[in-house]
Amino acid sequence: MGHPVFLKCENLQKTGAFKLRGAMNFMTARDRSELKQGVTAASAGNHAQGVAYGADLLGIPARIFMPETTPPQKVQATRDLGAEVVLTGANFDESFAAAQADSQQSGMVFIHPFDDPLVMAGQGTIGLEILKELPDVETVIVPVGGGGLLAGVVTAIKETHPGVRVVGVESAAAPCMYRAVRDNRISEVPLRLTIADGIAVKKAGQLTTPIIRRLVDEIVLVEEEEIALAIVALLERSKLLVEGAGAVTLAALLNGKLAGPLGKTVCLLSGGNIDVRTLALVVERGLLAAGRYLKLRIEMQDAPGALAQLATDLATVRANIHDITHDRRTRGVVMGSTAVQLLLETRGQDHADEIVAALQQRGYCLELSED
Repeated sequence: MGHPVFLKCENLQKTGAFKLRGAMNFMTARDRSELKQGVTAASAGNHAQGVAYGADLLGIPARIFMPETTPPQKVQATRDLGAEVVLTGANFDESFAAAQADSQQSGMVFIHPFDDPLVMAGQGTIGLEILKELPDVETVIVPVGGGGLLAGVVTAIKETHPGVRVVGVESAAAPCMYRAVRDNRISEVPLRLTIADGIAVKKAGQLTTPIIRRLVDEIVLVEEEEIALAIVALLERSKLLVEGAGAVTLAALLNGKLAGPLGKTVCLLSGGNIDVRTLALVVERGLLAAGRYLKLRIEMQDAPGALAQLATDLATVRANIHDITHDRRTRGVVMGSTAVQLLLETRGQDHADEIVAALQQRGYCLELSED
């Protein structure tokens, strides 16, 4: 990158994410008599595990409301930490409403995932740790969804180091804080499917937004392919497993989203809770975006030896066939021809370009696919 880059590895927390900090700070700051009935929360993953783990340490009951669509491994992880899990609602908002209603009925204390001063302060301890280890840090890049993490970190940093540049990063598929700051008003935004599900929030926090608007230097957006590439880069180069929401910071850095000199930079990797199936899809998508996978559709003569010749031509440019589909019944293919779908492993984008050029030179009619 041309400047020092440090990684703040919250993905290595006991619960796999930073959320434990805010939950613990909330609970330990309250009088124990207030918590005798226990605590309740709504979450699809990281906040659930943070609350469950903290409650178990303090010896109090925890009831977590999770959407019915929550992956089974996240549900089980929360139960393994000692919490009662209630699956309800088609999405986070419905689970959130159920948890608040349960709090009023049961007397359990509700812990908001981000819009609470004690939760924000707990997340802010990350900022204190960064300053302790890197007092000369110049830029800190932080994921943002509802804003609890960013509001806490920027407050902790700017209090004593106002010259440090603090940047928030959000998925372009869920830009609630970006729009709240840009438009100077908080409103719901439509959500698209994103691999950064941990920061996919419809509406920015009422308490977090004014802090972020006042203290954060800028908020930038990253696309899905950029996030996938960052996850792959962290796996390959740093041997770190990071979820989409945690990898957005490196995605912003690698794709030049931040203008001007950055100096000594910290990327906050907020969590590592990604299920295996999602990881497999993300890695394949990241490799495709990086040119390490090449998808081609080739229309060729349906004659004996044609497929063998194609394999030979691919071997000549050292392309490895990962997957191949040979179909004579594809719509639009003329009689006497056949369509071949190929997934090729390459050494990178330059090699992929070389393969395409070589096949075209040999007379193949091909189409590139990014699906």
